[in-house]
Amino acid sequence: MLRMAATNRPSDRTPDRTPDRRSSWLKGVLDLLVLSCLTEGESYGYEISKALAGAGLGDIKGGTLYPVLNRLEEAGYVVGEFRAAERGPGRRYYRLTGEGRTALAHQTDAWLDFHASVRTTLTASLSTGES
Repeated sequence: MLRMAATNRPSDRTPDRTPDRRSSWLKGVLDLLVLSCLTEGESYGYEISKALAGAGLGDIKGGTLYPVLNRLEEAGYVVGEFRAAERGPGRRYYRLTGEGRTALAHQTDAWLDFHASVRTTLTASLSTGES
């Protein structure tokens, strides 16, 4: 049986029927966004997920978020610490390291440069297409 590509599912298309690329874009910047969520202090996965959703980035599932946190921890950008809870399951809290802050600053600059180039290109193509 043939499987349809993810972008061919009706739920992956915008109202004008073009493929919704936001999930692909998010994958390219999710590490940076997670680091950014930790600039104000430590947090745990569910809080990070809710902060990203609150910023309009959609529902980030644990199966997507926790591999990112693990990768950032392995890189030395965050430190995770498990804490038992008085009620319910314990949580793993993450905090940004000095190396993580440096990486966040460099990657933010790179992302903003990239964003400016994309915006310039798209804006130019829109103005050229006008009559």
